[in-house]
Amino acid sequence: MNASGTAPELRRFTRFLVSGATSTGVHVGITVTLVTTLATSPVTANCVAFLCATACSYLLNTLWSFSSRLRNRTLGRFAGVSLLGLGLTMGISWTAQTLGASYWAGLAWVVLIVPVFTYLAHRAWTYRD
Repeated sequence: MNASGTAPELRRFTRFLVSGATSTGVHVGITVTLVTTLATSPVTANCVAFLCATACSYLLNTLWSFSSRLRNRTLGRFAGVSLLGLGLTMGISWTAQTLGASYWAGLAWVVLIVPVFTYLAHRAWTYRD
């Protein structure tokens, strides 16, 4: 990549990180609140949190990180990647629960694995021109 292409890519990546941190904060906040306040199971709490964080992520990433427009094609692709991410989130959370780990352990693995997967998929497919 030449020097003129480096700055926009770095800006996009930085914006994705900020969007991801915001969406992750939404996910963690909702999960913790549901588990500790409403005694929701960690699997259910992570599912609800993932859906809310995904809505936040779609808007932030489409409009800001990737400077794209809200379009049916992008929404469909984003939804597809998100469904794969939801499956991954549920699988991680279920595995942690089945192994008797605290919900914090499952949540930590969700936070470490799912954003990396979704960034790579969105960069390569969702926002492909």
